[in-house]
Amino acid sequence: MAKVNPGEFIRQVRSETSKVVWPTRQETIQTGIMVMIMTTILAIFFLGVDAVFKTIVDFLIGLAS
Repeated sequence: MAKVNPGEFIRQVRSETSKVVWPTRQETIQTGIMVMIMTTILAIFFLGVDAVFKTIVDFLIGLAS
């Protein structure tokens, strides 16, 4: 691969960056809220799964002793 001098590299980076479609403030806020909601839902789900497995393990340990 051919080496590019730093000036040309910067020009290429600026050219590619200008092609990026940046999200609006509203889109960013909505995405952040969705991430928080999904994180909370998954945390509650895994808390429930963990509680079920803990109950099963405690039951099995109780049988063994």
